Amino acid sequence: MKKTLLTIALLSSLSTVALANQAGDILVRGGLTSVNPDSDKAAVFLDGADSGLQLSVDDNAQLGLNVVYFYDSNWAVELLAATPFSHDIKLHAGADKTLLADTKHLPPTLSALYYFDTDSALKPYVGAGINYTVFFDNSFTDTYSGAGFSDLDLDNSFGFSLQVGADYDLGDNWSVNASARYIDISTDASFKVAGVVNGAASVDINPMVYSVMLGYKF
Repeated sequence: MKKTLLTIALLSSLSTVALANQAGDILVRGGLTSVNPDSDKAAVFLDGADSGLQLSVDDNAQLGLNVVYFYDSNWAVELLAATPFSHDIKLHAGADKTLLADTKHLPPTLSALYYFDTDSALKPYVGAGINYTVFFDNSFTDTYSGAGFSDLDLDNSFGFSLQVGADYDLGDNWSVNASARYIDISTDASFKVAGVVNGAASVDINPMVYSVMLGYKF
């Protein structure tokens, strides 16, 4: 009986060791990532005067990718990438809302992660990092282009990020991951109306980013 209990304890210990992250491990994840911008609206200024109009940015989901490198069982660094996100920009005039323009962006984010010791298949972590968001393919809809709106430009953004998440070990180096992160993204938008009126808006996008991914550890 004692030998049986000792064998079970030994196997349990080996299983725990196998589950632990180790220095040099590389975890590659891929799956669904949703970017949900702050719901606050940004005021639109025309030649420096408040026009009474406002802008908002819609949600979008894309394929998310990230790579995690472990320095030891607790500390790791993560690089977040994704296929380009595409967002509709809405124009608000009182209670009325119309599709004004659309934009695409890439939000690469580098984070330091801290994994908590759990001695189990579930590995929760917290993280903090920096983000650089690049905006491109900014364009007005045909309706607003026809009305004289042109030269839409959104400045790139540099900010911080915070996240919480967890990996669940499925065995054979596979795992499933869920995470939620806040990213500080702000941009100054500029455009022209009829070629002579200067339009501008400072947009605090500041999205919550949610991901569900499948991972493989090398």
